[in-house]
Amino acid sequence: MHLTTTRISPDWPCQVKTPGSYDWERSAAKWLRELVPTRYAGYPVFIRHPVLLARHAQIQVQNEIRVARTALQTARADLPGLGLHEGVIEHTIKLYAAEVMQLQHIARSVRAVTQALVEANRQQ
Repeated sequence: MHLTTTRISPDWPCQVKTPGSYDWERSAAKWLRELVPTRYAGYPVFIRHPVLLARHAQIQVQNEIRVARTALQTARADLPGLGLHEGVIEHTIKLYAAEVMQLQHIARSVRAVTQALVEANRQQ
């Protein structure tokens, strides 16, 4: 087993073991599978090559960020037309803003895991 020199970033997900430790790639793949639609997580190529799963997770999370930003940017204009009260609209705007922040954190975590997987593949 090769140990990687990847430095753990503050964005490293707590669900993923430290690179180079026993079974860390399996823990990374398990975490990444939770970020993609179920049908993708079961594809054999993603199971055999976690770095491909990581790439797909990056794309998935970036698209979710775009959706949340669009929802946030259009909420004040669109939601009153749905008959929602101002309090509900304000709560929804806060929800979308928090979701964007959370997704940005997840995106940084996915990038850190992806980088570690790429480095591990290069050492094999």
